[in-house]
Parts: sequence; C-alpha cells; structure tokens
Amino acid sequence: MIIVRAPMRIPIGGGGTDLPSYYSQFEGEWISAALNKYTYVVVNKTFDQKIKLKYSKSEEVDDVSQIEHPIFRECLKLLGINGGVEIVSIADMPSNTGLGTSSSFTVALLTALHTFLRNEKKKDIPTRQEIAEQACHVAMDILKEPSGKQDEYAAAFGGLNVFHADKEGNVKVSPFFPIHINFGSLEELNHNLLMFYTGIRRESRDALSIQQNATQSGDQDMINNLHRVKEIGKEIRLALENNDFNKFGQLMDLHWQEKIKRKGTSDPQINQWYELAKQNGALGGKLMGAGGGGFFLFYVPENKDNFRKAMSQAGLQEIFFNIDLDGVKVISDV
Repeated sequence: MIIVRAPMRIPIGGGGTDLPSYYSQFEGEWISAALNKYTYVVVNKTFDQKIKLKYSKSEEVDDVSQIEHPIFRECLKLLGINGGVEIVSIADMPSNTGLGTSSSFTVALLTALHTFLRNEKKKDIPTRQEIAEQACHVAMDILKEPSGKQDEYAAAFGGLNVFHADKEGNVKVSPFFPIHINFGSLEELNHNLLMFYTGIRRESRDALSIQQNATQSGDQDMINNLHRVKEIGKEIRLALENNDFNKFGQLMDLHWQEKIKRKGTSDPQINQWYELAKQNGALGGKLMGAGGGGFFLFYVPENKDNFRKAMSQAGLQEIFFNIDLDGVKVISDV
C-alpha cells in the first residue's frame, strides 16, 4: 500500500502572473507558501484488473476511459495504468476554496502512481520539478483549465518559495527557506498570519478565464494590473528577506487593492469583511486563489485575541496552520 500526501498552498505575491497568457508575453514571478493541510492519496494493487476509485463518490470500472473523474482518468491514461489498482483520495480541506486542492490532489496522485509503477516495473520516480510539470500538463494541456503553474509547484516543492516562469513556461524555483529566513523569523511570520474560512465555495475557473481572455486580447488595464501585482510581489520578497514583516503586511494590503480591480475577485460582503479586519488590527490580507470566496489570510501583528473575536462574531471560522516544509511526500510504501 502506497500513501502520499501533498500540501495545499497560500499565494503570497505575484499571483496571476503564473498563467501562460501572461508569462508567455512578459515572464511571470510569484511567491507561494505550502500549508500543513494536505491531500492524501492511497494506492493499492488489486487481484483483478478493475480500477476502483474512492473520493467524494465511488467508481469501479473495467477501462480507464470509463472513469468519470477527469483528473483520475487523465493521470492514469498519461502513465499507462489500465487496471489492477484501487485508489482512495481524502483531503484536510474542502475543494473550491482557493487553497489549490485540485492541484495538490494531482501532484499527490501522480507521485503515488509513479511509486506504484516503480514497484511494479522498476521505473524511477520523477523529480519534484517533473511531477509539477506533469500536473500542469494534465490541468492546462489535457483538461484545458484556464489555470497557471503556481499551485502544482507549491504542492510539489513545499516551503516558502519564489517561482519564475520564462516565456516558454520553464519554471525556476528559488527557495527562501532555509537560505534567507531562519527558523525564528519563520515562526514569527507564521504566528502573525491568521486564516479564516468565509463559508463561500466557488469555482476559480470563471475569474481565471476573465483574466486569461483579457490578457490574450491585449486588454491594457488587465496587463497593467498584472504588471503591478508582479512588482508588488518583488517588494514582498524583499520585505520577507529583510524580516520586515510589518512592511509585508502593508504590501498585502496594496496587493489586495490591485487585485480587487479585476472582475469576479470580490463582492460587497467580502469587502465588508476585509474592512472589518483592517479596523481590528490587520495590516493587510488577501483571499486565497482567484478570489470570490474561500479563505481569507490576514497579517495581524498585535491584539490577536480581539481580532479573532471580531472575525468570529462576523461569522468567519479560523483555521490554524503552519508552513509545510516537505512538499509532496511518500509517507508509506509497504
């Protein structure tokens, strides 16, 4: 039995520049942190040639083409696995909430299937970079999702990283940790980042499609917005490297003001929650993913008890987390 976990992620800066509609013209750069909230995939060999899947529903099929779940189907097809497996997927957090759950699942699934093939056919397991690229290939090229490369790379590598995509889509990973941020500073950052669930679940596809179509069509307002977001991301990197976390919080607020200019990223209720957070001590914050719902992340350096009380009274549920340093990991192979 093989058990693999892959972390979900929080976008820190430069989000949106990881889409090919942007980086193919201007190159992209973004910062992501992986969370200790995971998607788990269990793979077990069966005695028959059926494919048995268990996730939010169950499937049992004789041929991979009969699988309803698109990611299961395409990953199995991609790796040439046609039967004889039972696969179970569970997750710490719900889907459609901006934490990159589908990408975390894809990275965990591909790693588990490659481990299965290694055991069966003595094939080498690809590197983290290769796993991330395969996961991007499934989402972007096969399933034609209007997505970028941020989530898959964060799930594969873990930690707190800067990612740079050139115009051909080649991604370089420049880790902050352990090079630039020591344990004490990382703990301080983690301590001051508070995350709350809005209760709103939404598909990121609509907001991402708007961005992608506008960028491809040469919409200068969208392009300028993404340019500015990328520059703010660079400033966030410098603030983190200098351990200037209050500056980081202020830049989160600046990033928020830019992002909500994009259609579909916010609404009056979300804006009201954000202003409430600012009034109660948050220096800045952001919605996870493409926006429109899901999880809020705030930087709150002081008076956390009062902040938590205000958010709770507004109906937001706090989710406690730490930064994951492992990335995708095989935790059992017996």
